[in-house]
Amino acid sequence: MRLYSQTRNSAGWRVRIALHWKAVPFDYVAVSGLAPGEYRRINPQGLLPALAVGGRIVAQSAAILELLEELHPAPPLLPGDPVARAEVRAFAGLIAADLHPLNNNRVRKYLAGPLGRSPAEVDGWYRHWVAVGLASLEETLAGSPVGGPFCFGPAPTLADLHLVPQIYNCRRFGCDLAPYPRLVAADAACRDVAAFRAAAPEHLPDYSGAEPPWMA
Repeated sequence: MRLYSQTRNSAGWRVRIALHWKAVPFDYVAVSGLAPGEYRRINPQGLLPALAVGGRIVAQSAAILELLEELHPAPPLLPGDPVARAEVRAFAGLIAADLHPLNNNRVRKYLAGPLGRSPAEVDGWYRHWVAVGLASLEETLAGSPVGGPFCFGPAPTLADLHLVPQIYNCRRFGCDLAPYPRLVAADAACRDVAAFRAAAPEHLPDYSGAEPPWMA
């Protein structure tokens, strides 16, 4: 398998964690090192990440993660109980489909460029949607019967794969995480898991060191 992504791509980070968790060998290709236009020829959607598998390209992290779960079911990233699986997917979906798209790089660039918003206004936009999303996720964990140390019990799930890059980005943008102790605790628990450590941005060839390492 070949994963096309870049250091700061949160969706690609989720996929890297899954690949390491399932011990699936893969080659990492930094999109920044490709010739202009080459990545869009590989993935017409133009978004990150994309996974090359069997001579075909799969785009969108949700589809890639689902594929990996089907091809390599052990160790699992979803609980066995159908309702529990749905709860994990709902948690991950709020990050991937509702929170992250509002705050990704191209949205912030559009706010700052064509819409002429100031850096303070763009940061305010980011922190507003982070607070809305994280409050919902924190309340979800507060009402969950399974406990920790991870989002949904004693082992990482798809929920943790989505949470870790989101919390990292929140710290990059100076968001206040004090109101979300359960989310912060789950993120901390992931730091002791080898697959999460192996997937950290600082291990990638295109990591510049301009931003803090995840394991700092």
